Amino acid sequence: MKQLGKLLPLTAIIFLLTGCGELNLTALDPQGPVAQMQLSLIKLSLYIMIIVIVVVFAIFAYVLWRYREKPGDTHIPKQVEGSKTLEIIWTTIPVLLLIVLAVPNVMDTFTLANVEADENSITVKVTAHQFWWEFEYPDHNVIAGQDMYIPTDTKIIVQLEASDVMHSFWVPALAGKQDNVPGITNEMWLEAEHPGVYKGKCTELCGEGHWLMDFRVIAVEPDKFDKWATNMGEPEQEPATQLAETGREVFQASCIACHAVGGVGGNPVAGGPDLTNFGEREVIAGFLEFNDENLEKWLRYPAETKPGNTMPAFNHLDDSEMEALIEYMKGLKVLD
Repeated sequence: MKQLGKLLPLTAIIFLLTGCGELNLTALDPQGPVAQMQLSLIKLSLYIMIIVIVVVFAIFAYVLWRYREKPGDTHIPKQVEGSKTLEIIWTTIPVLLLIVLAVPNVMDTFTLANVEADENSITVKVTAHQFWWEFEYPDHNVIAGQDMYIPTDTKIIVQLEASDVMHSFWVPALAGKQDNVPGITNEMWLEAEHPGVYKGKCTELCGEGHWLMDFRVIAVEPDKFDKWATNMGEPEQEPATQLAETGREVFQASCIACHAVGGVGGNPVAGGPDLTNFGEREVIAGFLEFNDENLEKWLRYPAETKPGNTMPAFNHLDDSEMEALIEYMKGLKVLD
C-alpha cells in the first residue's frame, strides 16, 4: 500500500503532462476549414459518447438504488425478459445515434476528398525524405526545403510522395494527417485563414531521426507569397560582405553538390534541402533554434545532432572558414 501511495502522485503528474505540448501543434485550435470540419466531427462523436455514458450510468444508479435489498423486503421486481418494447427501444436509439454520427461524417468525407483545383488554388508536391521535407511548387517552378510557404484564403492541393520509406504529413492546426508512401501519390487539401506559422510533424515511424522530422507551414498574404515565389525562382544575389563572399566559396567547395541555392547545385537523387532562403528560417535541421552556435554544431556534428541523417560532417573546416560559411548561409534570403 505504501508503494501504491508513492505511485499515485507520479501517475497523476503523468496524466497531467499528457495535456501539455507545443502551442500551435494541436487539432483543438483549428486555423482553416479542413481542421474545423475535422474538429466538429470529433466534438460530435464526443458529445454522443458523453450523452450515452451519462444516460447509462444514470439508469444504472437508479436501478441500484430503486431495487436495492432492504430488511424484510420480499418483493421481487417485475421481470422484463423478452420485452419487445425494451428491445425496440435499445435497438432504435443506437441506430438513430449512428445515423446522427454517420450523416455529417459522410458529407465531410466527400468534401475533404475533393482535391479538384479551382481558379485560385495552387499545388504543392510534398516529398518526404529521411529525415527532412521537400516542397515543390509546379505552378511556380520553385522548390523549397523544410518551410512550406502558402498564401492565405487559398485552396492548397497537397500531393504527397516519399523518396525512401513511408512517412506521414501532419499539420494539426490546418488538416489531419495523410501518409507519404513510396511509389504512390496521395492527395489532400488544406487552407489557412490567417497568416501565421503552423508546425508540422512526420507521424509515421520512419527511422532513427523520425522524432526530429519537423517542418513548418508558413501562411502569408497572397501578394507576399507571390513575391516569395518570384524571388525563389531568381538567381542568387551577390553576398553583401566580403566575409559572406568567402563563405560562398566555402559553400561551393563543400555543399553545392547536395544543396541548391538560386537554382544552382543540388542532387535530385541523394541531395539535401534547397537552401535558397535558408537565412529566413527560425529553426535549423527542423528543430534547433536558429543561431550561430547551433548552426556550427549542425555543420560540424550532424550525425550526433540529428541521428540517422546522411549529411557529412564539416568539422575539418577551420574557425575562419566556419565563420565565413555561417555568415554566408545567414544571408540567404528572398524576403525583406
